[in-house]
Order: sequence, then C-alpha cells, then structure tokens
Amino acid sequence: MADVFAKLVKDGGPLGQHMDRAHGYFAFPKLEGELGPRMTFRGKEMIVWSLNNYLGLVNDPEVRRIDAEAAAKYGMGNPMGARMMSGNTQKHEELERVISEFVSREDTMLLNFGYQGIMSCIDALVNRRDVIVYDAEAHACIVDGVRLHLGQRYAFKHNDVEDCEKQLQRATEMAAKSGGGILVITEGVFGMDGEQGKLKEIVALKQKYEFRLLIDDAHGFGYMGPTGAGADEAQGCQDGVDLYFSTFVKSMGSIGAFISGPRAVLRYLRYNTRSQIFAKSLPLLIVEGMLKRMEMVKTMPELREKLWSNVNRLQSGLKARGFDIGNTNSPVTPIFMKGDVPEATSMVMDLRENYHIFCSIVVYPVIPKGDIIFRIIPTAAHSEEDVDLTLKAFDESKKKLDAGLYKSAQIPNMAEAI
Repeated sequence: MADVFAKLVKDGGPLGQHMDRAHGYFAFPKLEGELGPRMTFRGKEMIVWSLNNYLGLVNDPEVRRIDAEAAAKYGMGNPMGARMMSGNTQKHEELERVISEFVSREDTMLLNFGYQGIMSCIDALVNRRDVIVYDAEAHACIVDGVRLHLGQRYAFKHNDVEDCEKQLQRATEMAAKSGGGILVITEGVFGMDGEQGKLKEIVALKQKYEFRLLIDDAHGFGYMGPTGAGADEAQGCQDGVDLYFSTFVKSMGSIGAFISGPRAVLRYLRYNTRSQIFAKSLPLLIVEGMLKRMEMVKTMPELREKLWSNVNRLQSGLKARGFDIGNTNSPVTPIFMKGDVPEATSMVMDLRENYHIFCSIVVYPVIPKGDIIFRIIPTAAHSEEDVDLTLKAFDESKKKLDAGLYKSAQIPNMAEAI
C-alpha cells in the first residue's frame, strides 16, 4: 500500500515541479507598496501589468475612504451566519437591486467568491439528466463546476461556433434520450487570450436548438459595452444570455461575485446553491464598498475611456513593433513568442531587473513546449509613460530573444535577482 502523500512530494505536480527554482520570483512573488501601476519588487520600483484592476478603483481615494468607514462601522464579522439563516441585510438586497438594474436582469444573487460561486451555481442548475456544452478553454472554475455534473457533458473548440453547434447536436440527441435539458457555458471575455466569447453567434443558435446560456463575464463586467454592463451588452445580445455571472475582483477592486437572471431561477438558486447556503454571508463592509463602486461605474464614464485609451495605445504600439497579440478584443493583452522555459525565465528576469517591467508569463506545461505568452493587463490607472516605457522594453528584449542572447543568460545584473 502506498502512502497517499508520497505522490505529492515526489515531483510537486505539473506546476510545482519548478517550485524550488521559481518560488518567490516567478511564482508567489511579493509585490509591495500601494496597489497600482507602480509597485516595489525585491527593492526595485516596477511598472506592474499583472493586476486585474481594469478601472483603477483598487486605490482610488474615494473608494478607500468608503472602505475604511465601512470597516470602522461594521468590522469584518457583520453580519454573522449564512444569509438564509441570519446573514441577510437591507444592504445586501440593495446591492442586488443595483446590479440587476445595471446588467438589465430581473434579479441578482450575491456570491461570497467567484470560483466557488460559479461552481456551486452550475451544480445547482443541472441534474444527471441534463447535458452541459462548454468552451474547451473555459476558466478552471467552470471546468471544475462541470466536473461536479453527474450527467453528460461536451466541450466545443475554443470560440468555434461551428463546433459548438456540433456539440449541441450531440447534446440534443442525448437530452432527448435522458429527458433533460441543455446548458451552454462560455465566457464574456477570456482572461488568457483576451478574446470575447462568441456570445451573439451562440445566442443565434437558439433559433435551431433549445438550450439555456450561462456566461462568466469576470473579465468584462464594469467596462465592456456602452455603459460597462458587460460583453453581452457590447455585443448587443443581453436578451439571449439567460444567466450572467461576474465577480467584484477584476474591475471593481474588491472581492465577491454575483449571478443575475430570471427572478424564478434566482429564487431557486438562493435555496439550492450550496456554497451560499452553508457559508457565511458576504461582509457588510464589502457590500457597502461595492455600492460606492457601482455608483462610480455608472456615473464616471471617464474611467472606461481612460482604460480604453491605454489599451489602444499599448496594443497598437505592440502591433506596430511586430508583436503577435493574437485576436484580443479586450484589455487583456497576450504577447505570443517562441522560446523554451530557460529563455522565457531569462527574459522575465531581464524585464524585471533591467527595465523594471513586471508582467505575468505563461510557459509549458500550461501551454505547449516552445511557446511563451506574456500577459499584460492595462488599467485606467496606468499613464502614457508607463505604456511607452513598456513598449521600449519589449522591443529591446525581443531583439535579444531573437538573437539567442537569453539562451546563455548573459544579461547584466540578472544574477542579482536570484
């Protein structure tokens, strides 16, 4: 008989296998100082492109004031208990009404966390007779939610509407046999490649197939569309999206999440979503802070305008310099390059140590060997200078990568980073 812990410590798993070399620098780095576009990493000021702070609200003075006052007023513990038992308040219901109106839905339910929230909602929405059809590159929280499903599930190729239809055909046949229904799940904005989900095209498939559509718009809520209501607003298909899910983590600079949709469905979810029934209510200090954030999003279009100005400056600058940023049509900006893991890590160190640019990197085993993805998240808080310095840094570092200089790792000052 094997020790259940033996496999855990043998190699650390797909990502953990690199922990001895990566921990503290490439993985679990410590960014210090006030949250924003300029922070400190290992004693050096960095231009930071790794915060999903789209509207720059994380460190907005007015937001900080409201958060501080709410913390002093309520503390962390108020209310105590799950909402069903003793944790419901007028403020929680007010925030739900505000969000419902903003995203043009009948009702909304607050969720304590995005990851566990959507997992639990998926679990509550379907039974073993139902069939799930979902995008193959959906976020891990969706994949884990689908794994909870005891019935049939089919994945369609990423943003491939033709393949989505093929899987809907299979799902329709299966549902006819089982007597169940079909739930399609995709994202409003995919957080890795920046592409919007093909929401309008998937909604159009409702003319041929019977299904309900749930979207995770964590990366679109707050800035996509004319009012910031999300990717479905941007694509003009809100009426065809049955359930709209998002978080407060990306654009809102807070924590928590919500799901919006028909009142009858939300009534059911309130009484059947296990992660909320058996968990403490969202703290009032977060709820009150979110009410202020929602007010700002609705009344300050300049936040979205500044974000898109920075996005366009960065993305057009990268394209002009010959970089491949894929098919992104959102602020999420991937830079696709070729190279092995040692080259990628050397380039990251060069960017951080010599150019003071901090951004996230994705390499094997998350993506195929030989590929490198730098993931840049512009925000409304970044300046034009931040963008221009970053473009210069990437321009120069790409020349080093193409010349093979990172293979030998002979970049000045790199050793000081370890």
